[in-house]
Amino acid sequence: MASVTIAAVRKRFGSVEVLHGVDIEIADGSFTVLVGPSGCGKSTLLRMIAGLEQISDGEIRIGERRVNELPPKQRDIAMVFQNYALYPHMTVRENLAFALMLAKADAATVEAKVSRAAAILGLTELLQRYPRQLSGGQRQRVAMGRAIVRDPQVFLFDEPLSNLDAQLRVAMRTEIKELHQRLGTTSVYVTHDQIEAMTMGDQIVVMRDGRVEQRGSPLALYDRPANQFVAGFIGSPAMNFLPATLRRSAAGAELELGDGTRLPAPPDSGGLDGQPVIFGTRPEHLSLSSEGGIRTEVVVVEPTGADTFVACRMPGSTQGKELQVLFHDRHAFAPGSTIRLQPDLQRAHVFDAGSGRRLA
Repeated sequence: MASVTIAAVRKRFGSVEVLHGVDIEIADGSFTVLVGPSGCGKSTLLRMIAGLEQISDGEIRIGERRVNELPPKQRDIAMVFQNYALYPHMTVRENLAFALMLAKADAATVEAKVSRAAAILGLTELLQRYPRQLSGGQRQRVAMGRAIVRDPQVFLFDEPLSNLDAQLRVAMRTEIKELHQRLGTTSVYVTHDQIEAMTMGDQIVVMRDGRVEQRGSPLALYDRPANQFVAGFIGSPAMNFLPATLRRSAAGAELELGDGTRLPAPPDSGGLDGQPVIFGTRPEHLSLSSEGGIRTEVVVVEPTGADTFVACRMPGSTQGKELQVLFHDRHAFAPGSTIRLQPDLQRAHVFDAGSGRRLA
């Protein structure tokens, strides 16, 4: 096992720069998830760690070794790809053993490592099958098994679950997390799915446009987002954002919403009197109120059994702003009815309207 250090790394394709001085420290034995929208540079960064893309500037270290100039086979990493990358003419056993055979490992070592990987991943009964005879989840386990038998210092996962259906993705998330807990190998995982990031990672790195917006533990990013982008990207359903003006007086700070509603500002809010801001509150941090709060009109009610999801609109707002609300109990609101919503101000956020930076 080894740590991974990414220091001031840049990547250019011709005159176009796609990574702009990325700095990330990945601890030995940790599970780090690179997450962000398509085109943010996360897969390019992963391929640079693997040696599949050249580094334009900066440095990548695996353990104490600088690996910028090393070819992939000398970096002691194993990569699991989105499309499984299995050899269709080989059995599961042969796919698992292929890298060991290339390395000229002896027969006893090959058998021991293949048997161990198959046992860990529940593939023992499938060793004589070909990839075409396997389900998507089984193929992905074979792809992970090929990585395990190499016993690398670092596992790299490039959106390995994106080809699976929703139910299987949930099951495979659990399997990959359990595998990491069992092996303890440093892992770097790329996804655009923030639920995967939240449920799997020890550390999440949120990227946008080739830059790191914020990194930290899942709950740290959820509770203390650095900016509006991170706040909107982490959490499902996504955070609500309402334009407001910050009003400060001797009595304290308030937020004036677009429809004239005034709310006390969250206790730790920064900002100046009269400053245009964005008020952020998560759907699960809104509750029903008999008076005060935010007056809204019910648009859609979506019961899911355990929860009730409600889309509301602020009728007095000139922008027709919608609010998403998640109740953990059942409600039978009629579309068009009026309800008042009280945000939990202890868990709300205020962002600068121009820069998106959290004001605290």
